[in-house]
Amino acid sequence: MARYEEVRVSGFGDFCGAVEQHRDKTIFVYFTGNKDAEGRSWCPDCVQAEPVVLEALKHIPENAVFIYCQVGDRPYWKDPNNDFKKKLNLTSVPTLLKYGTPQKLVESECQKASLVEMLFSEED
Repeated sequence: MARYEEVRVSGFGDFCGAVEQHRDKTIFVYFTGNKDAEGRSWCPDCVQAEPVVLEALKHIPENAVFIYCQVGDRPYWKDPNNDFKKKLNLTSVPTLLKYGTPQKLVESECQKASLVEMLFSEED
């Protein structure tokens, strides 16, 4: 059995559903730009950060939930009124956070293995 559960969602509604479904667990969320048919994100920082974040998952606490959330295409993300910006106060992608806490990494911080590992392994 896996040490943690991974949930992949796309869009704000699916994200909210995943959080609600796992609200009794420790939740980590990785927000990234949508991918095209070839599996490449429109967000260059996301492309660079993803392998670092996925590799660091070996440090995630047991029984935690990792939500991989695609925020939408570039025009939707650039809209200042999108739900991720208005309701979650996200300012950029990629963003990796421990849900319900102030712990968060944004943009190039998500490319630093030591910071990502620290976020996954820190106690509250």
